[in-house]
Amino acid sequence: MKSSLRFVASCWLAALTQLNLPAGRAAEATPPQYPSLPSETPEKFEPKRDRFDHTRREMMIPMRDGVKLHTVILVPKGATRAPILLTRTPYDADKLTGHAESAHLGPVLQGYDNATDVIVEGGYIRVVQDIRGKHGSEGDYVMNRPPRGPLNPTPVDHSTDTYDTIEWLVKNTPETNGKVGILGISYDGFLPLMALFNPHPALKVSVPMNPMVDGWMGDDWFHNGAFRQQNMPYIHDQQATRKSTEKWWTSYFDDYDVYMQAGSAGELGRQRGLEQVGFWRKILEHPAYDAFWRDQAVDKLLAAQPLQVPVMIVHSLWDQEDIYGAIAVYAALEPKDTNNDRVFLVLGPWHHGQEIGDGSSLGALKFGSDTALHFRREILRPFLDHYLKDDAPPANVAPVNAYETGTNRWRQQPAWPAPPLRPTPLYLRAGGKVDFAAPRTDESPFDEYISDPAKPVPFRARPIQPIGYGEFTWPRWLVDDQREASGRPDVLVFVSDSLTAPTKISGQPIANLVASTSGTDSDWVVKLIDVYPDEVAGQSAMGGYQLMVSADIFRGRYRQSLERPQPIAANEPQSYRFALPTANHVFLPGHRIMVQVQSSWFPLYDRNPQTFVPNIFWAKPADYRKATQRIYHQPNRASFIELPAAPVERR
Repeated sequence: MKSSLRFVASCWLAALTQLNLPAGRAAEATPPQYPSLPSETPEKFEPKRDRFDHTRREMMIPMRDGVKLHTVILVPKGATRAPILLTRTPYDADKLTGHAESAHLGPVLQGYDNATDVIVEGGYIRVVQDIRGKHGSEGDYVMNRPPRGPLNPTPVDHSTDTYDTIEWLVKNTPETNGKVGILGISYDGFLPLMALFNPHPALKVSVPMNPMVDGWMGDDWFHNGAFRQQNMPYIHDQQATRKSTEKWWTSYFDDYDVYMQAGSAGELGRQRGLEQVGFWRKILEHPAYDAFWRDQAVDKLLAAQPLQVPVMIVHSLWDQEDIYGAIAVYAALEPKDTNNDRVFLVLGPWHHGQEIGDGSSLGALKFGSDTALHFRREILRPFLDHYLKDDAPPANVAPVNAYETGTNRWRQQPAWPAPPLRPTPLYLRAGGKVDFAAPRTDESPFDEYISDPAKPVPFRARPIQPIGYGEFTWPRWLVDDQREASGRPDVLVFVSDSLTAPTKISGQPIANLVASTSGTDSDWVVKLIDVYPDEVAGQSAMGGYQLMVSADIFRGRYRQSLERPQPIAANEPQSYRFALPTANHVFLPGHRIMVQVQSSWFPLYDRNPQTFVPNIFWAKPADYRKATQRIYHQPNRASFIELPAAPVERR
């Protein structure tokens, strides 16, 4: 046996000797050497694009602080003295300029955020740039980076980055005529507004579409103090990594369950590690409308700036993301336009960003024509050409182009809203009625319902999908049929008789509620609805349809001060007055006007615990309590919607 072991050991040592390795390094033996088989991949591949109808250049453009921003420049073949259309984005310039692997510019651009037909047919040089801190650009990312000032102590902001970018482009793009326009949607629409601060002389026009303007008052993060918690995945994905590669996770098919299981939005953020993200920490620290929000509200900032660049502001009447900002910016800029020829407004019957897609329908609504194509061909293209091309004819674009829903017609107006307007109260009456006549003394004083945070009112029929596009139905939720809500016991419904004449509204309806709660805090949701006739010839699915025309939420703790929340005195009627989103709508004969009132809109908005706590983000399970809600309709306590009534045009 010992001789056998000695034989095996001698063979093992001989093998090691043959490999020239010590016995202790047997595990580190070099791999066997094979004949060479060279790689078939070149060290650098030079693509052949001579048959393309455009040239693609990728540049790192230096800013004044040394940071370089990744920029894609697409130049049509043969372009000479062509203007530049610039979009700055946090959503990946490569992706926005690479929607297809094609030799043709149209397919390459067809998708977000490109008005492709305008760009290609207009012969524009297309430039898309990653903003600092995102994707291919250097620097630090800050959500909606504020202008230099109290919230931004650095020497750079989006206005300086835009200026430096335009300066480089006009000097280093030989095919351009030196004229630049900036445009974009949503976050990309916020950036054309920032370009208006100390604009570069070559910037000739700005087109903010569906812009983010005031994240607390009525755009992405809050509406009147109620937190839009379904945007938490966006915050997570946008800031967790430079390239947005880390994704929000879920364990429920129905988003209603995702947010219910966590309890509060603060707790859900903790479960997802969101406290690592800087913007989320700021949201938690600033639930009220304090200086943090006021000092970066773009409409307020622009109101203090001179108007130096023509602006076309584009608003979607059913914008499910940024329904506040465009109208607020128009109100801030229009007083500066003394000749009524530098501030333009477009209101279309679209969801967020639909103006660059197909605008012939939205959900169940059919408009009879492609309203978005009309906008691009008849309004946007002539407007851009007029300011950016050397030999373009006058644009002949009206100061306001407003699509009138109900009649489905474009209207050209000198201003928004167009005079004469007649503020008209639509009263909530006993017996579930709304009427233009005030309540009487012999009517019951109020209607009531029980609001239970354990069973919040869904903002749309379940199962509720996450915020998203493509396979998701999120873009059309504002035109969802509201019959599901109208049948709930925790939703009050007030409806008119059938109209015998058309009723038009143009502007912002104002909710005026006299309400009480048995709790010490409460949310109030008010929805103005067009109820279709019981049967609609040719559109059977529209029979009895309840179409939201304008709706919003208000967090009761801010009824006296948006900055300093206060508890509500239990069971005492209080007045609440807040604006609903802009509408331009005709309630047709045979239709009815409906108002719905409720106290939750979940899970789009976080639940109010209905018990006053210092910060609702950290409300505990025991804080969430049922409350009895009363809406009053007495002569001295009248609840009503102030309608911006307008004359009905007969053609």
